[in-house]
Amino acid sequence: MTAPITAPTTARRFTAAVVLPCDPGCSVLRDAVVDVDATGRIVHVGPAATAPASDAPVTALPGALLPGLVNTHAHTPMIVLRGMGGDLPLMRWLQDVMWPAEGKLDGDDVRAGMTSGCIELLRNGCTTSVEMYFFPDAVVDAVTAVGSRVVLTPGIIAAPGWDRLGTWEEMRDDISARIDSAGLRSGPGERIELGYGPHAAYTLSPEAIASIAEHARARGALMHIHVAEAADEDLVQRAAHGSVPALLEDVGALAGRVLAAHSVQLSDADVALYAKRATAVAHCPGSNAKLAAGIARVAALRRAGVRVGLGTDGPASGDTLDLWAEARLAGLLARVTSGDAAALTAAELLLMATRDGAAAIGRDDIGALSPGRWADLVHVDLDDPVFAAPGDDAQLLSNLVWAGGSRLVRDVWVAGEQVIASGEPTRVNRADATAAVRAVAARLHGDNLHGDN
Repeated sequence: MTAPITAPTTARRFTAAVVLPCDPGCSVLRDAVVDVDATGRIVHVGPAATAPASDAPVTALPGALLPGLVNTHAHTPMIVLRGMGGDLPLMRWLQDVMWPAEGKLDGDDVRAGMTSGCIELLRNGCTTSVEMYFFPDAVVDAVTAVGSRVVLTPGIIAAPGWDRLGTWEEMRDDISARIDSAGLRSGPGERIELGYGPHAAYTLSPEAIASIAEHARARGALMHIHVAEAADEDLVQRAAHGSVPALLEDVGALAGRVLAAHSVQLSDADVALYAKRATAVAHCPGSNAKLAAGIARVAALRRAGVRVGLGTDGPASGDTLDLWAEARLAGLLARVTSGDAAALTAAELLLMATRDGAAAIGRDDIGALSPGRWADLVHVDLDDPVFAAPGDDAQLLSNLVWAGGSRLVRDVWVAGEQVIASGEPTRVNRADATAAVRAVAARLHGDNLHGDN
């Protein structure tokens, strides 16, 4: 089903009618080129008329070329649980449906879910996902097989039923040992990055969070944690510390690279604390809306200078792995809650899905098309009626974000290697991956029907 991932062996020039480098000004380059070296990194981006001479093979693309999207918060293997408990609020959904079902998963199940999920992400134009999940070897196997990119923050939790995977100390130490052995990033094109995934303040003690944060800081690793997602999840912690961000500050956990997923229930003081500590936020509007958790204060966070990326959350709560859909919803909710029809423009939403997402996880080597970054490229179709005025830069961006999105994705490259061609994965069989997920889901549903809890 799979072939080994190999790095590109030759340089290549990509030409496209439109290149969207996702620079800070969200430029639109017409008739442009992107040059990629033999290691899979970008060496030049600019108009064809002023491009340096090159004898590299040319890949001529009729549409637009842009950087791969960055999904800053996901639990992609939960694709095998998609749709379960779909009408419950967060805590009942977790405790009554998700955690019992996840207790029946093994490494093979997680590998099947992650494989199918990686394909779905790539077909939507998302090349990098920040994953919090268990069975890290299975997640890495799937990413390596499909050819996507992951920032893997294995889950660390101390809640009823989860001791089957070990204590939180053992989970923490396993991550530290992996980083000490292989480094933060590994694999061809540095496709795998490791970090720490303490689940939440309501599933770990303050002492545990402080210790995990210390391990992450000592290794320059990302600490990725759920924060203040729903109003009733952390009443005990808020009573003791005032808020979960305040708790994290009290135990010294906001130093270093910190990604706070959701961060819906924030006060002005919490926002100011994030800004002071350079804490980043993964905004997951679809999951938050579906679970009735609330709407994150994205405008206030951005005004304060907090880095905000977009996330799909898990496909069992989201239920989609479509970051374009999250971008649109983020824009709509920002406008509705602010009463400002210009809140989060198309250009700002595109940057949130790319450059800003990369910045939120502390990565300056992905999320944009510029020299030195990895050639994670997405080719989208411009020959579509969604583009009412493709010759107008502002209109093109507006149509792409508000009306086009994932259905326009045709081809995808990661570190210069093509992993999606004409909508299909190049390294795995999509039908086989779907069948494997359905087999896991059928077993789980069969267990439920027979009362196996």
